[in-house]
Amino acid sequence: MEKTLLQQIREKEQSVAKKIESVKEETDASIAAAKTEAENLLCTASAEGKIAAEELYWREKGRTEARIEELRQDAEREVKATEERGTKNIPAAADAIVRYVTME
Repeated sequence: MEKTLLQQIREKEQSVAKKIESVKEETDASIAAAKTEAENLLCTASAEGKIAAEELYWREKGRTEARIEELRQDAEREVKATEERGTKNIPAAADAIVRYVTME
């Protein structure tokens, strides 16, 4: 028994509709998988970024603290050197003041 042209068209339509539905399901699954992967990548990137930022923070904090200590030590050395120069100049300054006051 031969099928009529209308029956053949209807069968072809059903076949194509099944293929379209199958492709749609595969596409939806691919999109869902891609979204999940993207979310995972974002989470991973965010976590790695936080770790890198924390490492950078602590490294730079250490460098800054070391530089502060160097500056503090330099300042202490300069204060001591200035005190020593001042102490050496006290006798000469006292003599100059006495001469000025006594008008010698």
